[in-house]
Amino acid sequence: MLGQMVAQNILDTDIMYLKGVGPQRALTLADELGVKTYADLLYYFPYRYLDRTRFYSINSINEDLGLIQVKGRITKTELVGEGRNQRFVAWFADETGAVPLVWFKGIKWIKDRFKVGAEYVVFGKPTEFNHQLNFVHPEIEDMAKYQAKPEFSLQPLYNTSEKMKTKMVTSKTIHQLQINLHEAIKNTTIFETLPRELLEKLNLPNLKTALTDIHLPKNQHDLQRAQLRLKFEELFYIQLKLLRLKKIRARANGGHKFEVVGQNFNDFYNNHLPFSLTNAQKRVLREIRRDTNTGLQMNRLLQGDVGSGKTLVALMSMLLALDNGFQSCLMAPTEILAQQHYKSFCEMLAPMGIEVALLTGSTKQSTRTQLLADLASGQLKILIGTHALIEDRVVFNSLGLVVIDEQHRFGVAQRARLWSKNSIPPHVLVMTATPIPRTLAMTLYGDLDVSVIDELPPGRKPVKTIHYNDSRRLQMFGFLREQLKQGRQVYIVYPLISEPKASDLKYLEDGVESISRAFPPPDYAISVVHGQMPSAEKEKSMTYFAKGITNIMIATTVIEVGVNVPNASVMVIENAERFGLSQLHQLRGRVGRGADQSYCILMTGDRLTTEGRKRIQTMVETNDGFVIAEADLKLRGPGDIEGTQQSGIAIDLKIADLGKDNQILMLARDEASHILEVDPNLKQPEHVILDSEIKRRWKYEFDWGQIS
Repeated sequence: MLGQMVAQNILDTDIMYLKGVGPQRALTLADELGVKTYADLLYYFPYRYLDRTRFYSINSINEDLGLIQVKGRITKTELVGEGRNQRFVAWFADETGAVPLVWFKGIKWIKDRFKVGAEYVVFGKPTEFNHQLNFVHPEIEDMAKYQAKPEFSLQPLYNTSEKMKTKMVTSKTIHQLQINLHEAIKNTTIFETLPRELLEKLNLPNLKTALTDIHLPKNQHDLQRAQLRLKFEELFYIQLKLLRLKKIRARANGGHKFEVVGQNFNDFYNNHLPFSLTNAQKRVLREIRRDTNTGLQMNRLLQGDVGSGKTLVALMSMLLALDNGFQSCLMAPTEILAQQHYKSFCEMLAPMGIEVALLTGSTKQSTRTQLLADLASGQLKILIGTHALIEDRVVFNSLGLVVIDEQHRFGVAQRARLWSKNSIPPHVLVMTATPIPRTLAMTLYGDLDVSVIDELPPGRKPVKTIHYNDSRRLQMFGFLREQLKQGRQVYIVYPLISEPKASDLKYLEDGVESISRAFPPPDYAISVVHGQMPSAEKEKSMTYFAKGITNIMIATTVIEVGVNVPNASVMVIENAERFGLSQLHQLRGRVGRGADQSYCILMTGDRLTTEGRKRIQTMVETNDGFVIAEADLKLRGPGDIEGTQQSGIAIDLKIADLGKDNQILMLARDEASHILEVDPNLKQPEHVILDSEIKRRWKYEFDWGQIS
């Protein structure tokens, strides 16, 4: 125990005391990377490794290559511009060509460092500016010094910020600090965090070896073993915690028992369905029926693509609650979406005489008073609302089912307040219209049961997606006129409201002017909707469009959720290359809701990056939201997927990649599940390490996992 305390104390040392750091650099590392101690630096992993034995010839480079290295000589240096616009340019050449190296900052330090005619190794990312490739702020090293360090054939690359680069803290700097750190702790014992039996079973290196080889790999084999060990551990503990919470909750939380499928459910199913249920909807309803009849609380995530019929499943689940004498509520993230649910519920349930109420922030006080009284007495059985539902004065008589739509738009604490409005916890169904890749679902919602609606209702035609670049804008306008002449309506979405200071992005204010010129009244009428408009004005514009008073809606992504206009057949998305795939898919889902063929037109600049091309190509090739979500995860990573910080466990992975490490995740989940099967409380001697490590990793976290 004393040895463990000594080891921990060394790793807790302030990073400023590490050789090569000092007070100023310590501030930079803390502010930019969150690295404050030896341990923080030890767990700041490389994102890639450069094969330092490979060089590119200058005539073979392009801006799609990423970080590369070239070798050659500096032929000329010059200062260009004046004042803040001044830059230092060094012309760098090999036998195949020449390329400029450009520095905008640190010029005083950099301009005296290089000698014309001397041989150097340049490391950086080639980019194009004014139709010419260059390297901006590259790392550059004297060839003699480079050749003196052959042991680093695999050089780790670390993420750095622009601010760090201006302070001369580069990836190469961090690499050197890692060398200094490993020298400082070489005689320190780093205690194991995984059971010995698990390491032996999976043939994984011990923790200290893995941490050394991840930063200072001797060869590719050692690096791969280190990566596997550290990725497995990271994913294993997330899965262990989620599965353990699921078991604890199942044991601790009783639930209402929905024993009958009664008159309301059967009457609706037999006589009032707006369309025949798909096989996927029937399967999900069976899963919900089974869950709510166990006597344990249901916690189920319902995934479904846009337009797949999740709302109908939710309504029928609420009728199941009603047949068993319970109240139910549906919480939506926006007033528009709540009103949309309220309207559709009222229309579907009107023939059956079932009352549905709506509670939002704008509900009149007189209506609110009567509504709350009816809710508390149990007279009101079905309530639709926004976050107003979680107010303390909203009291249910017998809440049996909570449906949460667009779940990722609510914080966990908000959901908890709704969840706790009953002495016996209600069943919980959370719905998302953003298909979640399996790996992400297992990591974010590993403690929930997952249902998927993977079929569209009969009669829905897939939306045709077309890519136009700016040079085909007039052709796009002609297509819109054809659709409008047929009585259809059109969305045009912009990424920004106002003109950006330094960007070529299209923006809504300019779009309103240009669209108004191209589509003048009286033949055309335009609605405008964006997030900075007063709510009443926004509602009015949306209502005009929904009623067909206007036939073109110019908007920002505020219409991504909660607008349902079956007559709208065209969605135009400006600067589509700047949106993530999941958001493009959500926007596309605003059309294709009627019987007519619908279209999504992706407008982009004439030149696209490799990633931008991949995104657009994916959208054109498929309408499958799950395929798109997987592609988005691989292209952008989980950090960009909306709502990942809202779940029971935030996605803050240091080394694992959910887009690429599916097999490791499955292995981690299988091993965690096996351990919990034989030792659910982690009390066996060989598993005590697991219990203490879970507590250490999440010591400041409230146990939200029991909520949903």
